Amino acid sequence: MKILFYDTKPYDKETFEKLLPGFSGIAIDFLKTDISPRTAPLARGYDAICAFVSSNLGKDTLDVLHKCGIRLLLMRCAGFNNIDLKTAKDYGMTILRVPGYSPEAVAEHAIALALAVNRHLHKSYIKVRENNFSLVGLMGFNFYQKTAGIIGTGKIGAAMAKLCHGFGMNVLAYDVYQNPDLGFASYVDLDELLASSDLISLHCPLMDSTYHLINKDTIEKMKDGVILINTSRGGLIKTEDLILGIRARKFFGVGLDVYEEETKNVFEDRSDEILEHSTTARLLSFPNVIITSHQGFFTQEALEAIADTTLSNAKGYETGNIPSGNIVDS
Repeated sequence: MKILFYDTKPYDKETFEKLLPGFSGIAIDFLKTDISPRTAPLARGYDAICAFVSSNLGKDTLDVLHKCGIRLLLMRCAGFNNIDLKTAKDYGMTILRVPGYSPEAVAEHAIALALAVNRHLHKSYIKVRENNFSLVGLMGFNFYQKTAGIIGTGKIGAAMAKLCHGFGMNVLAYDVYQNPDLGFASYVDLDELLASSDLISLHCPLMDSTYHLINKDTIEKMKDGVILINTSRGGLIKTEDLILGIRARKFFGVGLDVYEEETKNVFEDRSDEILEHSTTARLLSFPNVIITSHQGFFTQEALEAIADTTLSNAKGYETGNIPSGNIVDS
């Protein structure tokens, strides 16, 4: 099988090439450019393409891939909301993903964001670098004996719940399905979780039912001085309403590893650009907001797990032995 790998970063190439010898019959060519209708023709002559969560796999791109004979889309990520599933189904394309690579990696980043926002680490780091050792403006609060609200208790949400429990927090959970591994957590309805939580962390998939789950109405139901963390999907939060909530001083702090306007920013160096008319720039203007660059997954262990599952998916496609949980139903 010949795979064309789009949007290659040095760490991608290094990790996949490290594991590739264990998968005979698979060859990969790496491209730095991401996939789009303009770059999709490069896939002609390949059996599959490999893309990421921010890649453009809309109808126009899939139209070109279909003309190139591509029938397999390998997603080296869990999310697939960037794919036009109807078009993929019409063309008989198989979509394989990595549903779980390192839940702990994302959960640990979520707790790191929560701690950093709470204890103002981003501000204190800069102050001390400038020989300013004043504590003014750096006061946080103990997580111990406070309440954490976990929205979505799949693998990542469960890992986050366990970390919060380890801090001595009371853990509330909200999900359609209750996780039997979280005996210490209390499942409640969303309104109760919003009203009772000092820390709210989002870990649910982006679907029609969860799109803009955090909006003006749900923000109003939250406790004053809450910390909000999102390491899941940017579309879970209506950014304009979040900004209004921040301006109204509803939040003690906000930590975002994902956000609605991130597509053009993810993994790119835009330090020489001016982000005019940008909600990202507006979010960055607030002193109690920390934004990171979709790095929750970014650990050695997670990258190796992603590469191993992606290559296993390719091999399984050839042999007809693909884990059902890795198949995206279109």
